[in-house]
Amino acid sequence: MTERSMQEPTLLLLTALADAPRHGYALIQEVAEISGGRVKMRTGTLYGALDRLLQQGLIEVAEEGIVDGRARRTYALSSAGRAALATEADRLRAVVAEADRRLTIIRPRVRGAFA
Repeated sequence: MTERSMQEPTLLLLTALADAPRHGYALIQEVAEISGGRVKMRTGTLYGALDRLLQQGLIEVAEEGIVDGRARRTYALSSAGRAALATEADRLRAVVAEADRRLTIIRPRVRGAFA
């Protein structure tokens, strides 16, 4: 990964794969659960993101098979994906810690200024 922060769909997908391999529909459900229902990933968006993450080496195909006459791939987090997710989690924790620190500072009001 680069020094840039991770886009939210990438963060959510890698998080969904952090504890177990999953197929597409299960990933859609996990992303919705992780985001508290705020993010509802569409199928086209999901598979585009999975293809990109495969190319970047952040995920890998854990299993391929036929289920009910349809091809099904199960995806897993790669070691590079696990490292990238850990790095992003550290970055987010640092941002949250700084936000919390700043929110606890009591700033004196300057007369005539908006605080």
